[in-house]
Amino acid sequence: MSSIEQLESMVADLLAEAKKLGASAADAAVSSSAGLSVTVRLGEVETIEHTRDQGLSISVYFGKRKGSANTTDLKPAALREAVSKACTIARYTSEDACAGLADPELLARDYPELDLHHPWDIDTDQAHDLALEAEQAARDYDERISNSEGATLNTQSGSFIYGNSNGFVGGYPTSCHTLSCVVLAQDGDCMQRDYWYDSRRDWRELLSPEAIGRKAAANAVAKLNGRKLGTRQAPVIFRADIASHLLRSLTGALRGHAQYRQSSFLLDSLGQQIFPDWVKVTEDPHIPRGLSSAPFDNEGVATNPKAIIDQGVIQTYLLDSYSACKLGLQTTGNAGGVRNLAITTGDLSLEQMLREMGSGLLVTELMGQGVNAVTGDYSRGAAGFWVENGEIQYPVEEITIAGNLKDMYRQLLAVGNDTDIPGSVHTGSWWVEQMTVAGE
Repeated sequence: MSSIEQLESMVADLLAEAKKLGASAADAAVSSSAGLSVTVRLGEVETIEHTRDQGLSISVYFGKRKGSANTTDLKPAALREAVSKACTIARYTSEDACAGLADPELLARDYPELDLHHPWDIDTDQAHDLALEAEQAARDYDERISNSEGATLNTQSGSFIYGNSNGFVGGYPTSCHTLSCVVLAQDGDCMQRDYWYDSRRDWRELLSPEAIGRKAAANAVAKLNGRKLGTRQAPVIFRADIASHLLRSLTGALRGHAQYRQSSFLLDSLGQQIFPDWVKVTEDPHIPRGLSSAPFDNEGVATNPKAIIDQGVIQTYLLDSYSACKLGLQTTGNAGGVRNLAITTGDLSLEQMLREMGSGLLVTELMGQGVNAVTGDYSRGAAGFWVENGEIQYPVEEITIAGNLKDMYRQLLAVGNDTDIPGSVHTGSWWVEQMTVAGE
């Protein structure tokens, strides 16, 4: 794996070569990573993978004409060839008034140390033992755990550098470690599959293998002997790990590219109230060891914490330099996406929310891609549990839940405090006042 210094040198060489070939501006990103992945299935090693990845991307500008090239070969000759190809492409593309680098005034010059690099000196035997412990905990959880798709320990460490011809060069090392388990439960002719996992920058913060295995098994067993429901209108609670998808639909609709292409159900919505006034949605790219933390975005623009929704009102779109130009606005430092998304949470646990709801549907699984990004219409295959008198009565399957995201956001009654889900989205379960539940 290449060092930070080596990657910085490559970026400098790329930018110098672009200038030599006549480009008026250029930017480049280079990355290198190495990792280990070990999967155990039914007590035996199934796969061992040692990975080593590297790659670079270069974009050059001849005035307002842009060309880009990518390669995984980091040899000097390959770097020069990539720059040459990008320049050739740029000379033949049409001019685009918004093509160009980010505003130099917005680039990250001083930024915080985010503690993103915690390499794990683990060998294949140790990785095997941890994966085996997770799978065995799942298989021992209940006699109805009949089979396994395996438990996997994955660890990766890498570095990347971004630089541009406006004088910016920055980068940092990162790490990510994940332990997952997938099992099948069976009762008679009924069979169900489920999983659980955890992912962290620092391997010492991972959930224990036993906890991951038991959670995977509990999820699978709970789904056995599901029933169908008749079509009805009902309140719906989306379990926290499922509710995160609703937040991603929100940020997708607020992306600058969706706005200027007029492909968003929240088109021209800046300043509009779309949630109840107690809702606040934030982005915080500076959380130490956060899975999406970054001191600057993919264009070198400084990232900063911000409110996306405040008192239920849309405060900002999520822009890179190009989409900002298209909309006549300024980039928000979101080239490459949203980093560490969070929503206001309340005091209620999931169990308390179920009691408050009384009767309705708890959704624990979604299937299909039934979200219309232009209209907000929402129709997804689902599974979960039917709730009566505030208690889970039985699992349900082969149902569809339908509504419109605007209505679902407006009808958000509560967000639970059950935020202990893996990933970079911080949310509890969502309680939506009413949706269509379609079944038999």
